[in-house]
Amino acid sequence: MAARKNSELDTSATTATLRPSPPPRLELDAATVRKARRLSAKLGRPVVDLAGSHTTVSVERATLRLAGLAGADHERVPWVNHLVDAVRDQVGLEHGVSTPVWDALRRDEAPDLLTLAQKASAGSVRFRIPEKKGERTPARRAATAAVRPGLAKIDRQRAARDRLIARLGDPDHRPWIYLIVATGDIYEDMPQAQAAARAGADVIAVIRSTGQSLLDYVPEGATREGFAGTYATQENFRLMRGALDEVSKELGRYVRLTNYASGLCMPEIAALAGLERLDMMLNDSMYGILFRDINPIRTFVDQRFSRQVHARAGIIINTGEDNYLTTADAVEAAHTVTVSQLMNEYFAREAGLPDELMGLGHAFEINPEVPESFRMELAHALLARQLFPDAPLKWMPPTKHMTGDIFMGYLLDGFFNLVGAMTGQSILLVGMMTEAVVTPWLSDRDLALQNVRYVQRAAGGLTEDFRPPPDGFIQTRARQVLGEAVDLLEKILDDPAGDAARGVPLLQAIADGTFGHMKRPADRGKGLDGVAAHAEGYHNPVIELLEEDR
Repeated sequence: MAARKNSELDTSATTATLRPSPPPRLELDAATVRKARRLSAKLGRPVVDLAGSHTTVSVERATLRLAGLAGADHERVPWVNHLVDAVRDQVGLEHGVSTPVWDALRRDEAPDLLTLAQKASAGSVRFRIPEKKGERTPARRAATAAVRPGLAKIDRQRAARDRLIARLGDPDHRPWIYLIVATGDIYEDMPQAQAAARAGADVIAVIRSTGQSLLDYVPEGATREGFAGTYATQENFRLMRGALDEVSKELGRYVRLTNYASGLCMPEIAALAGLERLDMMLNDSMYGILFRDINPIRTFVDQRFSRQVHARAGIIINTGEDNYLTTADAVEAAHTVTVSQLMNEYFAREAGLPDELMGLGHAFEINPEVPESFRMELAHALLARQLFPDAPLKWMPPTKHMTGDIFMGYLLDGFFNLVGAMTGQSILLVGMMTEAVVTPWLSDRDLALQNVRYVQRAAGGLTEDFRPPPDGFIQTRARQVLGEAVDLLEKILDDPAGDAARGVPLLQAIADGTFGHMKRPADRGKGLDGVAAHAEGYHNPVIELLEEDR
C-alpha cells in the first residue's frame, strides 16, 4: 500500500478546520492563578522531600533492570526480585542495593549480575555494606558504570522516535485521537492496533490486565491470557512497538504507543517503557493510592523515580484526574480535579518533566440530567486548557453515566467530542457507546471513530468563533472552580491536625478522603513493607545520573 502523508481524518476540504485557532480565553484573575501554584508548591515540597529520603523495592529493582538484569526463574519470578529480596533480608534497603550488589561482584561472589541473582535465590551469596571507603567507592563506581548502558539505550530510543517523527510526520490535527486496544492476547492486540491506526487513531493504548497494578513483580515474556487487558511486559512492549512502527511507515505518520506506569512496579515499568520506546505512560501521583489502596509513601517515592525516567525518555505522562469523578460528583468535586492537576504539574516539574510532556487529565463526567451540564463541561475544560496552556491535556469521555442505552451513549460521546473541539484539547480518548455493556468490538471502535471524524470535520474550527461572554455562565463557573481549588489548598495547608509525624499535610488530606472520597492513611496500604528510609550514605547510581544530567 502506498504511504499516505496524513491520517484519514485529513481531507483537502477540512485541513483548515483540523488546525484550530487557540482556544477561547477565560478572564481569570492572574493573582489567583499565581496563588494556586504557590500553594501547590508549598503543599508539594514536603512530599518531594519525603520521596527523596526513601527508597522502595521497585526503585531498586528498576536500577538493576537498567544495569541489564532480566529474565526469571522456572516459576517465572524475576531475577531482580530474587536479588533485591536477598539484599533486603541480609542488610536491608536503607543503603540501596547497588553498593552491596557490586561489592559482592568485586569480591567474586559471582562472575556477573545474572549468576549473582541465581546464587542469591539459593541463599549462597553473602552481602554486606562495606565500611571502608576503599571498598565502598569502587563498588559504587562499578554500579554507576553498569547502569550507564541502560540509560544510553533510553537515549537512543528517544533519538529514534525523533528521527521517525521527522521522517514520517505527526498528525496535522488536534486533538490526537487516543484509542484503547486490549484483548488479553498480545498477538491479537497487534493487528487490532494496526487496524485502529488505519481507521484514524493517533495513539494506541494497551490497557493492562486486571490486577497487574497489585503485582509486586513484572511478568516476563509475551503473554496471551490477560483479563480485561494485556499484561505489561518488556516483550509485549517490544512486540507492539514493532507493530506500530510497521503501520506508521504504511500510513506515513508516527503512531504513538501508551501503557501504564502505575501500581507497585511503577519504576520498573517506566524503565522498560524507556528501553522499548513507548511514547506515553499513565502516571498519576495519587491514582494508585486512591483507587488501588497502595501505600501513599510507596507511591510518591515510586512516582518521582518513574517521572525522572520519563523525562529522560521523552515520554508524555497521562494523569488520572478523570477517576476522581467516577467516585465523587463531577460538579461538587470539580475543584479537586484542579488541585490534583496543579499537584501533578508541580511533581512533574520537580522530577524534570517539561510542560510539553505533561498530559494532565480531566473528564466529561457530569450527570447529563443536571441542568446546563454541557455548559459546565465547557467551563471545566476551558479552565484546564487555560491553566496549563503548554501541556498536552488528555480529555476523557463519559463513563460514569453511561447506562447501556447505546443511542444516548453515542450522543453523549458526540457532545464530549464537541467540547474537545471547542476548547482545544490535545489528546482525546475515544468514547464508546457500548461503555458499561460489553468490551467494545472493532465495529464499536469504528463507529466511535466516525463520531470523532464527523465532529472534527464539522466543528474543528469552532475555537475561532466561540468566545464566552466575560460575565456569562461559563466564565463565572470557571472562576468559581478555580476559587474553590485555592480554598481547598489553603484548607489543607492550614489544617491543624496535619500529619504531625512527618509534617506532610497532603498525606493527611489523602487520609481524610479529600480526593475521590477515598480515605488512605499513610501508615497503611499495599506495599508499605517495601519502603525504606535512606541511611546515611544511601546510593542509587540511576538517580545520581538522572539528576546530574538535568
